[in-house]
Amino acid sequence: MRHTATDAEHLLWSALRGRRLGGFKFRRQHPVEPFIADFACTERMLIVEADGGQHAESAGDAERTAKLERAGWRVLRFWNNEIQTNLDGVLATILAKLRE
Repeated sequence: MRHTATDAEHLLWSALRGRRLGGFKFRRQHPVEPFIADFACTERMLIVEADGGQHAESAGDAERTAKLERAGWRVLRFWNNEIQTNLDGVLATILAKLRE
């Protein structure tokens, strides 16, 4: 999965890795059984998902999010084009959620 990341995932990872966002540590392709999260901050129990067109109107994504939230995780989802065209806004949303 790491080798087939989308351009949006690469862009987002470059902003999240190495504690670049508010000093919070993120992990890429982090297992959260039975799923694999695109990005996870385990310290703050926050998962960030970068979604492409295959996720449009996906009942599976809603179910997955519900299961993760029942396990104590908070989940943020962003469309790939949003990441690519409004990275600063995406990062501001993530940082605000981390600070809650």
